[in-house]
Amino acid sequence: MSTAREKFQGALLALARSGHIKDRLAEAYRNHLADLAAEDLPEEIRADFHTVSSTLTREPPLLRSEDALRATLRKMSNDEAESIAHMLVRMFAALPPGGSRHTKTAQVIPLYLAEARSS
Repeated sequence: MSTAREKFQGALLALARSGHIKDRLAEAYRNHLADLAAEDLPEEIRADFHTVSSTLTREPPLLRSEDALRATLRKMSNDEAESIAHMLVRMFAALPPGGSRHTKTAQVIPLYLAEARSS
């Protein structure tokens, strides 16, 4: 199971490839972020993630061969697609290095009195 950070990293690698921004955004969201639960993210970026998810799936599919993501991207401007990509980069930067909102720094406790005095 991938962490939120690993999923975002995969999404950003998809965004960094060559090609049209809408195609890269579709790959990034569909293959890496669509199944990510907001609860797996730090509280500070949950609202942004919800905004991205709802923005990318706001249009109902009109063709049999498309889903809400494709329908939305078809109607979306390139500027709006770039704005969503920028939001994803900012959210990735806000993730803790361990990828979990529960990541904590380990505390080292000296076992011997001499070590404690020299610290």
